[in-house]
This record gives sequence, C-alpha cells and structure tokens, in this order.
Amino acid sequence: QVQLVESGGGLVQAGGSLRLSCAASGRTFSGYAMGWFRQAPGKEREFVGAASGSAVNTYYTYYANSVKGRFTISRDNAKNSVYLQMNNLKPEDTAVYHCAAAYDSTWSLGWRYWGQGTQVTVSS
Repeated sequence: QVQLVESGGGLVQAGGSLRLSCAASGRTFSGYAMGWFRQAPGKEREFVGAASGSAVNTYYTYYANSVKGRFTISRDNAKNSVYLQMNNLKPEDTAVYHCAAAYDSTWSLGWRYWGQGTQVTVSS
C-alpha cells in the first residue's frame, strides 16, 4: 500500500522558516516526479512546486511564482523522501500542505498519490 506522509508543519511568525518532509512508502518513487500543493480555508488547492523524477539524485525543479525565491524543493532517493524548505514565510502561506507523487518522471500526466497534509500557520 502506497503512503505519503507529511511532517514538519507548525506555527511560525512571518519571516520565519519551516522545512516540510514527505516520506513515501509502498514503492520506490525515485523515478517519479514529486510535488507540493497547498490549500487554504475557502480556497482551491494550489500548486506550490515539484521536482522531476530521476534514478540518480539529479533533478529539475519548478515553482509557482508566489513562492519562487523563498521555497526550495529537494529529494533524497535513498530515503524515498521529498522536502520543502520554506523561508521568509508570509501570512498568505498559511495552508494545509500536501505532497503528491506523479504518474511518471514529469507531472504531465497528473498526480497519482497524495498525502494527508500538514498544517502550516504563519502569524503576522
């Protein structure tokens, strides 16, 4: 059974940092793109960023304009995990953050697996 489990959320003041982790189990995801999404109350789910799949630890990343320059995605294939480093957090970053695994090494076919999410709250 495939599982994606996020951790690392919490309450932080504006300007602070958090690092989210997503641990995958049930299959190896090194060759599959992994992404992060977020959903704030009353809003639609929003793409945050993604990292392409790769058999070795080289990959490319892509970010939403709203987080570019502040958030960084990394992945560790040995740990079957993906991370989201969030710096200079703003109150508008408050949301439940979900990780997802794609159908292939890019995300052109969409996202197949989803985690339950972790809450990030940024106070002003």
